[in-house]
Amino acid sequence: MAACILIVDDDPVQRRLLEAAVTKFGHSALVADGGEAALKLLEGPEARPVAVVILDLSMPGLDGIGVLKAMAERGIHLPVIVQTAQGGIETVVLAMRNGAFDFVVKPASPERLRTAIDNALKVEAREMEAKRSSKRGGGTLSFKDIVTRSPAMDRVLRLAQKAAASNIPILIEGESGVGKELVARAIQGSGERRSKPFVTVNCGAIPDNLVESILFGHEKGSFTGATEKHAGKFVEAHSGTLFLDEIGDLPLDVQVKLLRAVQDGEVDPVGGRSTVKVDIRLISATHRNLLQQVKDGKFREDLFYRLNVYPIFVPPLRDRRDDIPHLVRHFMGRVAPTEARGRITDISARTLSMLQAYDWPGNIRQLENAIFRATVLCEGETLTEEEFPQIRAQVEGTVNLDRGEPEPVAAPLEAQRAPTEDRTTPLRPAAEIRFGILKALDERGNVRSLAEVELEMIRMAIDHYNGQMSEVARRLGIGRSTLYRKLKEYGIDPETGRSEKLAS
Repeated sequence: MAACILIVDDDPVQRRLLEAAVTKFGHSALVADGGEAALKLLEGPEARPVAVVILDLSMPGLDGIGVLKAMAERGIHLPVIVQTAQGGIETVVLAMRNGAFDFVVKPASPERLRTAIDNALKVEAREMEAKRSSKRGGGTLSFKDIVTRSPAMDRVLRLAQKAAASNIPILIEGESGVGKELVARAIQGSGERRSKPFVTVNCGAIPDNLVESILFGHEKGSFTGATEKHAGKFVEAHSGTLFLDEIGDLPLDVQVKLLRAVQDGEVDPVGGRSTVKVDIRLISATHRNLLQQVKDGKFREDLFYRLNVYPIFVPPLRDRRDDIPHLVRHFMGRVAPTEARGRITDISARTLSMLQAYDWPGNIRQLENAIFRATVLCEGETLTEEEFPQIRAQVEGTVNLDRGEPEPVAAPLEAQRAPTEDRTTPLRPAAEIRFGILKALDERGNVRSLAEVELEMIRMAIDHYNGQMSEVARRLGIGRSTLYRKLKEYGIDPETGRSEKLAS
């Protein structure tokens, strides 16, 4: 499939070579000689319909990392293939952490470049189809449709179920991507208005000069461009539910009219001569701290107390990691492209542990997108770490200790080959190691003692290095005599790594 590829490189020779290659692959090419020029081609009056970006990392002025960050800040979601002449792992990891889709090392072979572009286009096409399918497949949801096994979400669902039985205004708070709209739809789908309209408005996505018209409607000819009468979202939601997402982004002058609509159940269309009565269930949502917004003078205090009658806080995904395995399998079956369904049947335990170790700043929305991309790129039957390069780049190199793993890589070859005085059994290969996190807090939320953490570290090291005490001591940075003394203090059998009391 032909597509428009944006090539960003300050080297004119490299631009010509890439342009020739892209054209040979059957695509059209746009070129930019720097980061600022590239951003102008991606948004604004000079914007062009770009499908993939090939981005050089080392450029004067705004470099490749700067372009990636700017794209993320401006909401420009396109697959980016970065190219670097150095190929250092630190450079690649930094690019992946900032959203790069793939990378190639200069000079890239035509085959490698073609593969990277084809994969990027494949993912982009499937994402567009998934978005269209989700728009077509809207329907009534209930609390049974919310995938969770987390105690942190139990309280959310209990509060939401109680709210569904009433008609009071609800304010759902939480970070972007945690599923605030899903909770709102479940509330609507479980209440007496389940068969009535559910109208969604993203207040943060509407230009300030159009917010009033979109919410409350306008009469024909009431302002330039008003060629037809528009009822407004409040009237559209009459007898049903109005969901105002990102309500903290509403301008102050519109907040005054919203307060009246909530208090009196009537709206004033722009250019209208009379008010219009409406009967709605209002559910609002925000990722902002509205109380702080009130203190800063950015949100009306009287409106805040009108909306905050029944607050519900949805915790971020990093605070409910127990949900990740269930969400992963749910998304594998729901968001996978048609040709991947049935073919991709599983996800490796190591990969699942890696996903649980990641903090997911974009929450469930980011997890869903990651699973979708992985299923598009996966050529086998099982999802592996290879299908999650960005997540892997951020998780690798951290200390993962719950199941005994300082790094998700195999031990050095010399450590595997060198004979030891304790055992001759080789170290476990990296494929058998699982990801985890050394817990800093106990079940009550208190910081664990150093003795507890040290004991867990020693047990982890013994398990990780199969009881090879010289290697265990070396990796822990202590002498063998110190290690054996600590084993004795903690009552650990050096042969088994278990408590002597339990072993007896």
